[in-house]
Amino acid sequence: MASLITGKAFVLGDDIDTDQIIPAEYLSYDPSNPEERKYFGMYAMAGVPPVQSGLPQGNVRFVPENQFHSEYTVVIGGKNFGCGSSREHAPLAIAEAGAKVVVAEFYARIFYRNCVNGGYLLPCESIERLVEEIKTGDIVEVDIDNATITNKATGKSYTLRPLGDAKPIIDAGGVFNYARQSGMLAR
Repeated sequence: MASLITGKAFVLGDDIDTDQIIPAEYLSYDPSNPEERKYFGMYAMAGVPPVQSGLPQGNVRFVPENQFHSEYTVVIGGKNFGCGSSREHAPLAIAEAGAKVVVAEFYARIFYRNCVNGGYLLPCESIERLVEEIKTGDIVEVDIDNATITNKATGKSYTLRPLGDAKPIIDAGGVFNYARQSGMLAR
């Protein structure tokens, strides 16, 4: 995955759970079938209420109705992003919609591991509370190698925690591909 990601930000709040990211009613699609997998992108964030008190995205949908891709490349979350169930479909849905990275204050650990293990998304952790610094639609640049995110609208940069050993696994396309490439599993 790229080390420099630039695109529009979609800003959420705290405690965004996996049922909001991909509601259970859409889990009947088969992620191994490309014709069905794309529906995870269509319904990504379908459970996030359109207006939540204090959420900066307002009535903006992550994926436009009847579309499969989002115009947002970076998701900005608050605390406890990806809490709830252990469904691995949550990071898959965000990635299928076209996002490359999620930046949150901290994650539910199972969501973080699902991002890494599936090679779906770069799960970056911010040191500062970015949901109050970045607005939905702002162009941001996430520099993975230097562990920073810059809001191009304001010019302000913020420090991220380094991905460390997770990045090579994501770059390989997930834990099984990484294990094969590293010789831990037979090809």
